[in-house]
Amino acid sequence: MIENGIGDRPLNIRHFAALAATVRHGSLTRAARAVNLTQPALTQAIAGLEASLGVTLFERSAQGMTATEPALLMAPRAEAAIDHIGSPRVTGTQLRALLALARAGSYAGAAEATGLSSASLHRAVADLQVALGQRLVDRRGQHVALTPTGQRRARGFGLAMAELRAGLAEVATWQGKAAGRIIVGAMPLSRARWLPEAISRFARAYPGVGVMVVEGSHGELSGPLRDGEIDLMLGALREGAEAEGLAGEAVFADMPVLVMRKGHPLEKVAEPGAELADYPWILPGSETPLRRHWQVMLRALGAEPPRVAIECGSVMTIRQLLLDSDSLTLLSRSQVSVELDAGVLTARDLASGFSRSIGITTRAGWRPTATQEAFVAMLRECGAGQS
Repeated sequence: MIENGIGDRPLNIRHFAALAATVRHGSLTRAARAVNLTQPALTQAIAGLEASLGVTLFERSAQGMTATEPALLMAPRAEAAIDHIGSPRVTGTQLRALLALARAGSYAGAAEATGLSSASLHRAVADLQVALGQRLVDRRGQHVALTPTGQRRARGFGLAMAELRAGLAEVATWQGKAAGRIIVGAMPLSRARWLPEAISRFARAYPGVGVMVVEGSHGELSGPLRDGEIDLMLGALREGAEAEGLAGEAVFADMPVLVMRKGHPLEKVAEPGAELADYPWILPGSETPLRRHWQVMLRALGAEPPRVAIECGSVMTIRQLLLDSDSLTLLSRSQVSVELDAGVLTARDLASGFSRSIGITTRAGWRPTATQEAFVAMLRECGAGQS
C-alpha cells in the first residue's frame, strides 16, 4: 500500500466543502445553503480548517467573505476532490476505510496499514454502503473484493486524496514551508541514470520536499497512477495511453543493444544473425514492446524466436544471470554501464534501428503543483542528456 502522504492530519470532507462553497459564493449565507449547513456550522467548519492549516482563509467584512491566497489555492483542489468523491454523505473516515480495504484486500490488512481496528473499518465501510445506497464489497473467504461500483468509488476517493494532497502542498509552499512528497512510479529504463540524476538535483533545490520511488512494470504502476496513488510514472511510453486515461510525454529515445557476458561465443562475431536463436534469452514479458521487437528482429534475420525460458524485468537479476551463462538479452547501455566499464559484460549495437520513447506518463488532465512542475522540469533537463 502506498501511503497517501497526508499523514495524521484530520480529514473532514465537510470542511473542504465549506471552503469551496464560500470561495465560490463569497457569502456565508449562500455558501451554507449550497452545502446544506447552518451558517454557524459553516463558520465553525472554516475556522476548523484555518486552525488545521495554520492560515487565514477569508477576510470578513460587511461586503462578505474575501478569499485569501491560501483559500484560492486550496479551493480548486477541494472542488475537484468533492467531485471525485461524488456524494456529500461521505466522511473522511469512510473514505480512508474504503481506500485501505481496496489496497489491502482484507480488513485485517487494512487495519494493519491504517492503525485502525478491524471493527472500526467494518463499521465505516458498512455505514458508507448505507449512506450511498450501494453495495461496495463482496466477502470471499478471508478476503473481500470490491464490486465494480466499489472499484469506481475507490478510484474516485484516491483521486480526491491526490487533489487534497496537492492543495495542502500548495498552501505549505505559500507559507514558505516547502513540504509534502512527490510519489514517482519508476519503470526499469528510468532507474539507471535519469531518475537518480533528477532526484539529486531536486533534493538540493527543494530539501523540504520528499520523493518516494515506487518500482514496478507498466502493468503494476499504471493502475496506481490512474487511481491517484502515485503522481507520475517514468519509463518506456506505451501506445494507447489515452484509452487508459493517461497522457505520455516523450523525453528521450533509447536504443536497446545486445548484451552478453565477456568472452561469450558471439562476442567476436561481426554481425550476429540467425545464430542468435541458438542461445537462451532473458527478456521481459510477452506483452512488452521490447519482447515484440525481439520477435520481429529474429524473424527478419531468418530465425524463429525460441522459447524464452527466463522472463524477467529486473535488471539486477538479468545482469547476474548473464555473468553465469551464455544467455543473451536486450538492454539499454545505461542499465549496464557499470558492468560494461568493468569489462564483465559486453554490448553490441543492433542493425534493426529499433528505439523506444522514454518519458513521463501522467493522468490525463493532471494539474501539477508548482513543486511537482519543478520536478518535471528537472526530469526534462536531465533527460536531454540521456539520448
